[in-house]
Amino acid sequence: MWRGWVRTDQVEAYVGYIERTGLAEYRKTPGNLGAQMWTRDLGDGRSEVTTVSWWASIDVIRAFAGEDIERAVFYPEDDSYLIERELTVTHHFVARDCG
Repeated sequence: MWRGWVRTDQVEAYVGYIERTGLAEYRKTPGNLGAQMWTRDLGDGRSEVTTVSWWASIDVIRAFAGEDIERAVFYPEDDSYLIERELTVTHHFVARDCG
């Protein structure tokens, strides 16, 4: 899971950009089980963007992110959108699934 913040008037453009870059890279990585982007208008001109992805194993995450799986992966145009960002990602293990 990763979070960043963009100006609300740029949220749709940023989501489209990440669809073409980050989410496309996820899909190309064998063992990626899916991903979603969530947005939330904070009401102050900023929107929070959260990316959640599912992976088959830690080794699959390494294949995507490199050896340091805690470090967030960024793309060339992120700086033109992000006004704040987490530099790390968090990893969780599914303890129960109600699906």
